[in-house]
Amino acid sequence: MKTTRNLSLAGLLAIFFLALPATAASNDVDADLRRAAKLQRNGDVAAATAIWKHWAERGNADAAYNLAVIHQHGDGVARDFAEALRWYRHAAHLGDRISEYQIGLMYLNGEGVTTDPEEAHRWLTGHRRHHVPHAHDEQMQAWRRQAAALIEASERREALAKSRANDAQVLAELRRRAAKPLPRVTWLASGG
Repeated sequence: MKTTRNLSLAGLLAIFFLALPATAASNDVDADLRRAAKLQRNGDVAAATAIWKHWAERGNADAAYNLAVIHQHGDGVARDFAEALRWYRHAAHLGDRISEYQIGLMYLNGEGVTTDPEEAHRWLTGHRRHHVPHAHDEQMQAWRRQAAALIEASERREALAKSRANDAQVLAELRRRAAKPLPRVTWLASGG
């Protein structure tokens, strides 16, 4: 038992120390990106660009997005729609939804590309497929079936309650009518 506990503790420590470099790297990225933003605001766009390129080439979508923005708007660098589109595509490939939207706008406005409403629509709405609640997922299908069954049961209860209320009204009316004396009918005998 003690050996197992020691092995478990050793395993947890190993996982902890293996995770530290990833956390430290994440902190380095965040710190570098903040530093690059500050450099860019202070006018040192070349230094900011170098930092953003470093991280964009290593798969950071925020860095790629920042490069796209400065090239699209000519913010401290020459305005270059082709370069902006390249970095937006890189960020979009890394999962950045805003970059997908920006690419759509570039196609819509013809910035660096030929105006193409169909391609613009594809980029502007492409992210929606990720918002569909995983129709193919078995658990989601089960939840939908369960929700449909609950809704149907609720609707049946409401219909039954309305029907009973209506039945009660009909019975009350019949009882009221039954309590009234019947009108007298006199038959006239006809002589034949």
